[in-house]
Amino acid sequence: MRIVLNGEERECQDGWTLADLVNDLGLTHKRIAAEVNRDIIPRTDYGQQRLQAGDVVEVVNFVGGG
Repeated sequence: MRIVLNGEERECQDGWTLADLVNDLGLTHKRIAAEVNRDIIPRTDYGQQRLQAGDVVEVVNFVGGG
């Protein structure tokens, strides 16, 4: 199925959750925030948030610095 991830189309497996996508991106242990269709998803809910074809997903990785 196709979703839009950070403004670009991306293919992912049917039935994937947001947790599956985050894992596939290699961000499982990173400080990130994610939203699906403009709804911010708490990290504790990533495993229950099923992705659907056409979903718009934004993932932001926090970077320290100063």
